[in-house]
Amino acid sequence: MASESFAANLRSWRERRGYPQLALAGRAGISQRHLSFLELGRAAPSREMVDRLAVALDLPLRQHNALLLAAGFAPEWKQRDLAAPDLAQVTSALDYMLAQQEPYPAFVVDRRWNLLRANAGAAALVTFLLGAVPSGSVNLADALVAPDVLRPFLENWEEVAVHFLRSVNADAVADGTAETADLLRRLMAYPGVPPLSSIASLESPGPVVCFRFRKGDDRLSLFTTIATLGTPQDVTLQDIRVESFFPSDANSADMFRAWANVAKTP
Repeated sequence: MASESFAANLRSWRERRGYPQLALAGRAGISQRHLSFLELGRAAPSREMVDRLAVALDLPLRQHNALLLAAGFAPEWKQRDLAAPDLAQVTSALDYMLAQQEPYPAFVVDRRWNLLRANAGAAALVTFLLGAVPSGSVNLADALVAPDVLRPFLENWEEVAVHFLRSVNADAVADGTAETADLLRRLMAYPGVPPLSSIASLESPGPVVCFRFRKGDDRLSLFTTIATLGTPQDVTLQDIRVESFFPSDANSADMFRAWANVAKTP
């Protein structure tokens, strides 16, 4: 029954967020008794009530839709392909961000680090390290953590990997989806990956964790920023991230500028 499915989902999310019933009831503006009845399946929620609880639980749009479905209502938030015509302004903005980052790398990825698009600086970095840009679908999380892609070129791979895995673990806790949990399990299963319990004890000596790449006698040192779209009203758009790489020393900046100049030469 829909009420039972909703009740189980509501209780699961409240426990995941760490709220006692009284605290969540206060956030949602309802009585603890009413919330208890909803969690036991003794009361059926209205659509407005589902929305209030989703907001109080700070659910991502995808999980907000799932809670509505569990209660027997149609989803509220659309999920469109990034190539959809009504997302043209957004894709134009993403292309602008990628172009503005040149000659340094920038990648557009979804919540599970599947590559959606990249700029010329990103292609130059990948070509330098791997010899060519991979064809087909690419997952940047696998590329970083797997033993045979980027790992051989990262002098501080373990430091980078544990901080990255910490962020994936936080995503798995926040969005509560099987897909993100599966991604984390897949990454942790690669050989040589330290357990999550060891991550907290590893600290970077600098203000940010740098990717220290080395190939032959050439070295690159880069740090990254992550940007998201503000106030999204589409599931796909809420999942999008733009990861931009910046050089952390003059030598790395010079290498990217040199690659860009070579690419411009007829």
